[in-house]
Amino acid sequence: MTGTHGTGPCRILVVKLGAFGDFFLAQTAFSAIRRHHGGDHLTLLTLPSLAPLARLSGLFDAVLEDPRGRSLGAYWRVRRMLRAGRFDRVYDLQAQSRTDRYFWLLAPGPWPEWSGTAWGASHRDHYPGRRKVPVIERYTRQLAPFGIVPDAAPDLSWLDADTGGFGIAAPYALLIPGSSPGRPDKRWPVERYGELARALAARGITPVVLGTSIEADLARAITAACPQAVDLTNRTSVPEIAGLARRAWATVGNDTGPTHLVAAVGGPTLGLFCDASIPIHANGPRMVIHHRPSFADMDAAGVLAAMDALPPNR
Repeated sequence: MTGTHGTGPCRILVVKLGAFGDFFLAQTAFSAIRRHHGGDHLTLLTLPSLAPLARLSGLFDAVLEDPRGRSLGAYWRVRRMLRAGRFDRVYDLQAQSRTDRYFWLLAPGPWPEWSGTAWGASHRDHYPGRRKVPVIERYTRQLAPFGIVPDAAPDLSWLDADTGGFGIAAPYALLIPGSSPGRPDKRWPVERYGELARALAARGITPVVLGTSIEADLARAITAACPQAVDLTNRTSVPEIAGLARRAWATVGNDTGPTHLVAAVGGPTLGLFCDASIPIHANGPRMVIHHRPSFADMDAAGVLAAMDALPPNR
């Protein structure tokens, strides 16, 4: 593909805002687009919080940070970025009403080729029930008209770190008891995590609690129930989480970003789901979904048995 603004490489934009977990679920699409546009200039538009990870991945020639505001000024800044980029093609992987507006911001034109859900896009990817389709399948369908085929699992070999400084001897298991603040219904009760931690410690497996400062109270409850547990909340970078996951006996976590990260890097991961969140977006080569209609019906013994059955990392 030759750029429309000259005879040189194409200028390609990928739009993916989303959340922390969504960023890792999109890695297969990012890599496939990079392969397809190996000689082109590839730019990602993403959240400021995700921009450092995007740069670390080495998949993009440039990373733009979305202002995320809802004011006219914020949209005007996006318009300036889009027009200054002089893009030949845009893959809108976010494909929501906000990024639909980004297409319309380019009025009165000219418009690049645009793959997304915006009305008027050259490659409109809109069909009934789209948001209920598993995310990997959704990306596969969206990219198929361009001959782009995502892999079944992402290559996150670029995401790792030395975790020896934490002083945690193997074997250990990662516990991810949190969720987004607005979705406490996605959390398996912290009391059950405490029971699970005690059962792991009795086997000689050190429970290690991950999370941000938001999960500090949850971690304290788990360590109170199991003094052998190690609290790493608010102490780990994203590469360090990946490094811990690669070396863990197993990970157990709720439907939240760090769980999807651990699964994406290939660690044995048990995702805990109730009917509050449908597990259509879970993905990872060694991720297993443990689902009950209600968390009240999910006990620690059953979770531990499911962890025992995970594809081994040991």
